[in-house]
Amino acid sequence: MARRYDSQTTTFSPEGRLYQVEYAMEAINLAGSTIGILADDAVILAGEKKTTSKLLDQGKQHEKLFKIDDNMFCAVAGITSDANVLINKLRVSAARHAYTYGESMPVEQLTTSICDVKQGYTQFGGLRPFGVSFLIAGYDESHGFQLYHTDPSGNFSGWKAYAIGINNNTAQQIMRQDWKEGMKLQEALELTAKVLTKTMDTANPNAEKLEFGIVEKTESGKVRFRMLSDAEVNKLMADAAPKEGETEAEK
Repeated sequence: MARRYDSQTTTFSPEGRLYQVEYAMEAINLAGSTIGILADDAVILAGEKKTTSKLLDQGKQHEKLFKIDDNMFCAVAGITSDANVLINKLRVSAARHAYTYGESMPVEQLTTSICDVKQGYTQFGGLRPFGVSFLIAGYDESHGFQLYHTDPSGNFSGWKAYAIGINNNTAQQIMRQDWKEGMKLQEALELTAKVLTKTMDTANPNAEKLEFGIVEKTESGKVRFRMLSDAEVNKLMADAAPKEGETEAEK
């Protein structure tokens, strides 16, 4: 039955489903693990890079994390070329708002704007949905630190901790057990590292395979975005790795 209705995004099946949109969501589940965690004093995004080579110029290559402005950044899972188009739209929207109103764009408003674009690509013939999901993290004066998830259908939702990409069900199960109210930045980083050690398809996760980014408040009260250095990432992952003789239950 599905084959009669899955060639166009605008045709509903008799069960009320849009198969092309569902297939786009399945493409997300094949991407590298991508984690977002909200802390009291920061918000963290981390992602597993699938393309790793010593020949890559890491200074010019980003696969998972992208800065939008000084207060916001996003992690992507899915087709990177689709993500690049949408990230440009996010940056232009944020810059236009800052130029017009003299303040950073609220995180939820920016998320809504990009979801409107995504939804449009599920409603008109001759277009295909964007095969990418975002975790959008940031800070604004109204609601503080925030974390949002968007999917190819144009839906979005706010989360305290969320995972997309491969093994996302395992990641969310761990976060449901271990995330708690009032977590500080260091605790949230340790939880992120723990989740990645359990979900990545490698025995030795390190900075070559991972990107970590945070939006935090400095001691002066200024909000800033920064990427964690290779040394910080390697230390986090080494501390999270099960020690010799230690069982999974003990960890």
